[in-house]
Amino acid sequence: MSGEMLRVENVSRRFGGLLALDQAAFFAEQGHITALIGPNGAGKTTLFAIITGFLSATAGHVFFEGADITGLAPHLLARRGIARTFQITQPFAGLTVAENIAVGSYLHHARRADALAAAEKVAHEVGLDAMLGRLASDLTVAGRKRLELARALAIEPKLLLLDEVLAGLNPSEVRDMVPVIQAIRARGITIVMIEHVMQAVMSLAEQVFVLAEGRIIAMGPPDAIAADARVIEAYLGHGAAARMRGSAANG
Repeated sequence: MSGEMLRVENVSRRFGGLLALDQAAFFAEQGHITALIGPNGAGKTTLFAIITGFLSATAGHVFFEGADITGLAPHLLARRGIARTFQITQPFAGLTVAENIAVGSYLHHARRADALAAAEKVAHEVGLDAMLGRLASDLTVAGRKRLELARALAIEPKLLLLDEVLAGLNPSEVRDMVPVIQAIRARGITIVMIEHVMQAVMSLAEQVFVLAEGRIIAMGPPDAIAADARVIEAYLGHGAAARMRGSAANG
């Protein structure tokens, strides 16, 4: 597999007088994991919301498989094969894990039995098969993160956007989730992930884009991004890169 699956061209978004996104542009290669990182408030989730139709862009365009999908509604994008998770998990608390996942499965499976069967397969993929009969309200934070991932996978996407799916997990839980994400990519699903857990970004992503103050300030493989002075400044503040170089020299 090769070629671009997603391209975001010069997308801007204003909220009144606030320019949340300023001509942001990035792309995701088919079959790869692309990471979108940046400090809090950089505009990452806003950009995801525009890509998936939950917000409109003030300017710019979004292309999926070569087609301009700018402004299409979320349900139309889901039918095209775009799914996303949400930073704050909000499962249907009164439904079982199986029923929560099946909500997405109904997009392709009209019969309840077929939707539930598809949900079981997805649950196995994310490690929730032992929890199928439990209420979503009974899940731990880690369980809810897996359920959020499963609900997105249930629509059988080509492109999966993960919004901090590792946030709130302890190091052991993060280590357990990394191979789950790798397995999703291995079966051909293209992934774009917003993530603050840098160890996971380094082990998962092939390409990293850095968003700061609404603009893409750097792009490249993970090791190059980690050493980029502009990225260090964005995360740690003005002068941080020089201070780090000085500390390394003195050490």
